Amino acid sequence: DTHVVAYDNEGNGRASRLLWTLDVIGHAGFSLLNGGMHAWVGEGHPVEAGARSPAATRYEIDASGEVIADKRYILDHLDDDDVVLLDVRSPHEFTGEDLRAARGGHIPGAVNMDWTTAMDRSRNMRFRPEAELREILDGLGVTPDKEAIVYCQTHHRSAHTYVVLRSLGFTRVRGYDGSWSEWGNDPDVPVET
Repeated sequence: DTHVVAYDNEGNGRASRLLWTLDVIGHAGFSLLNGGMHAWVGEGHPVEAGARSPAATRYEIDASGEVIADKRYILDHLDDDDVVLLDVRSPHEFTGEDLRAARGGHIPGAVNMDWTTAMDRSRNMRFRPEAELREILDGLGVTPDKEAIVYCQTHHRSAHTYVVLRSLGFTRVRGYDGSWSEWGNDPDVPVET
């Protein structure tokens, strides 16, 4: 029954990974501090130093497969027109020029949007305005009527995009937590460059 507000000081990728994990285990009460510490400090809000020790609690987990896409799920949906794969790594990672696994490139059929595209640097790394985000996503074929599967290298950056899509009202979003670190190191799955 606790509402969790997460943030970090590096663009909210780590905080978003926590929130995705909470979604996986069925904890619906969560929010991302838009812009994280960049926005909080940049706008002059108070900060304090030191760590707090949370009280120990007992938590019953109700894991949901509805927000997870594993390798098998992706392979089964590669030719599904109702599913769009959104690779949020850098363009150089997407094309394979920046090699961070045994093989470079991307999952066949994926579209690319660097995760930082969703951030507005002029507004302390907050999400871009909704209309801008929708226009960018629409241009890539990422629309609310399709299931979106997000991935990056380790599901750190793509967890942020997962939260962005959910904040826009997308209801069919999955995160591929194996991401390119799994796919790019598996010689038995297809790759495009």
